Amino acid sequence: MTGVPDPHDPPRVMSTQHPDNATVPFFTEGEVIEGEEEVREAYYAYSHLGCDEQMWDFEGKEGDEYAVKKLLSRFDDHFADERLGAENRLTLRGPNPDLEKSEAKILLEILESIPRSYDAAEAFYQSLQSVDGREDHETVAPIHEVIVPMVTSASQINAVHDYYEEFVVGKADRSIGGRTVADWVGHFRPDEVAVIPLIEDREYLLNADEILRGYLQGRDRDAQRVFLARSDPALNYGSLAADLVNKVSLRRLYHAAADLDVELYPILGAGPAPFRGGLAPDTVDRVLDTYPEVETFTVQSGFKYDHPPQDVQAAIERLRTAERDRSAPDIDESLLLEVADRVAERYSEQVSEVAPIVNRLAEYVPRRRDRKLHVGLFGYSREVGEIELPRAITYTASLYSIGFPPTLMGLAGLEDADWTVVDDCLPRFHDLLADAARYYNPRSLSMLPLDEEEVRPGLDRVDVDPDPDHRAATDDVIDALDTGGDVRSGVVRAARCRQFLG
Repeated sequence: MTGVPDPHDPPRVMSTQHPDNATVPFFTEGEVIEGEEEVREAYYAYSHLGCDEQMWDFEGKEGDEYAVKKLLSRFDDHFADERLGAENRLTLRGPNPDLEKSEAKILLEILESIPRSYDAAEAFYQSLQSVDGREDHETVAPIHEVIVPMVTSASQINAVHDYYEEFVVGKADRSIGGRTVADWVGHFRPDEVAVIPLIEDREYLLNADEILRGYLQGRDRDAQRVFLARSDPALNYGSLAADLVNKVSLRRLYHAAADLDVELYPILGAGPAPFRGGLAPDTVDRVLDTYPEVETFTVQSGFKYDHPPQDVQAAIERLRTAERDRSAPDIDESLLLEVADRVAERYSEQVSEVAPIVNRLAEYVPRRRDRKLHVGLFGYSREVGEIELPRAITYTASLYSIGFPPTLMGLAGLEDADWTVVDDCLPRFHDLLADAARYYNPRSLSMLPLDEEEVRPGLDRVDVDPDPDHRAATDDVIDALDTGGDVRSGVVRAARCRQFLG
């Protein structure tokens, strides 16, 4: 593959553009990170925080197709030594045409931009070579991987892979005006792109091994990355169920990779809120203990901007240098799935009860990214059964804003013996549960048609002191909802107390 680095040297820390930060970063002029600020953000993630990968997102938001050229031209000193595409990865995420019809052609535009980005990098590194003659300025493809979200079948990722080869690179040899397209506009590099499936739904997480087989069948690849979601499974089935399903998915993926004789490099999409995975600077060791078989962890906006920079840097260094167990988890799949089903069943009953207050509070949750509104034709709202909800970050922020951590939901469905299964599979789950429970406000039940017995099973498992500042902020939100007062200021204050938005 032309100009592509060794696939056996994958990144460990992927900076993402998830809008879950309570605090606005220093490089942003307003409350929303957008446009040129995302270029500065990527540089900051590489150069100051120590991330070795940045996800460049076109799914549900505008993305800059000239990011490579802007990064190299504005921060040339950094990228002279840390090559874009090698030491610093830039990985695109586009829409899934099978599920996002209104934005389907954006994916094709992204694929067409990859050779142009290569040309920009080649010009940059050739100019450096001409100045100092350093061989380590050899050009690598600045973009050589594409993430496809909400994957449900191998055909969806095969289509992306094959389209790039046949219609982007493949047009180079076509004749136009008595010459080839390559003679006219230059070569198209890299020769191919690797496609990373992002799998988000329970059914397909449990079928991820077959998706992997369907993609790698007949391809000459010896390494593959697979992206497992953590937020959307929690939104759909409950937080505990999301972890249990992911552990089963990882086990099946590793067995499939062994059969295919490829190295598997899993990515885990965990956010800082316990409900969304609980990966924050002060919980890195817990997440590493829970997922030792994961290669790459996402550090989302709350991780990066709601903590002191020195703590963020140290946590990222810990993620980058932690020893990884590249083997299938030793678990009993059937036991885990039985527990996950019981959690999901009770969670589904509870989510229908909390949906009205979630949708009422969602309008007060501040936007932190320039993302498309999740309404109508361009809708991104998620449905759990027949209940329509905002996406996971807003959902989580809404419930936390009245002091109701959604991690507590679904646990009332567990039987006594199930807790032993949880302890064996997720030995640090009680620590995650404690992180959630300290932000519980008993007054939240006055806003929700739930009995205390629905949350007591989780609360009784931990012994924590409530956060008094968060309790006061959520009291103010509850009071403001009753009186028509200023809800938003309480929402923001509570988010800053817990150091994540949602």
